[in-house]
Amino acid sequence: MSSATVEAWPEDPAGLVRRGRRGFRAWRRTRPFWGGLLAVIAGLPILYFPYAHLKLGGLTVAMATTAGAGSLLIGLLMMVLGVTVWFQPVVRVFCGVATTILALISIPVSNLGGFGMGAIPGLIAGGLLVSWAPLQPLPAAGPEAAETAAGMAAGMAAAPQDAAPTAQLPAQAAAEQPLEYGAAPTAHAEGEQR
Repeated sequence: MSSATVEAWPEDPAGLVRRGRRGFRAWRRTRPFWGGLLAVIAGLPILYFPYAHLKLGGLTVAMATTAGAGSLLIGLLMMVLGVTVWFQPVVRVFCGVATTILALISIPVSNLGGFGMGAIPGLIAGGLLVSWAPLQPLPAAGPEAAETAAGMAAGMAAAPQDAAPTAQLPAQAAAEQPLEYGAAPTAHAEGEQR
């Protein structure tokens, strides 16, 4: 093997595969990937069974019905919604509701929703798409975060040890400001002024 051949490969193939897997994992975590995949999978049996010719021994069973065009439309729309949500995660709620409705409509239109093999994953996909929310970035750990943590630790050390923790009354909980979409509630130190 010549040295020119060795120089043509700047990285080993295993490193490229690892980097590709990490990139795919990062891409997958920023969108409702599994809900979209289930929606695509749910569209396949809904599309297939109305046009299939199954052979049972010497007997050919054709399940073509007058709703073949409806099955085609429902199956293709479910697959398009699944792919759309991968590339436009902002429309996840619309795609989830539409996937759920299409899965329910496929039950009477498309041979019981592809004999359940399309309706059940479609309903699960709709739920996954509607319930998915993007992760909020963690706050950066800077000098002010260290000061806040030190101040909270000093405040807890000054509190009497025998004092029982108090529960928040419903009126106090209602007086709190509402959370932003997707934000997680935070615990407040005792005696902290709002």
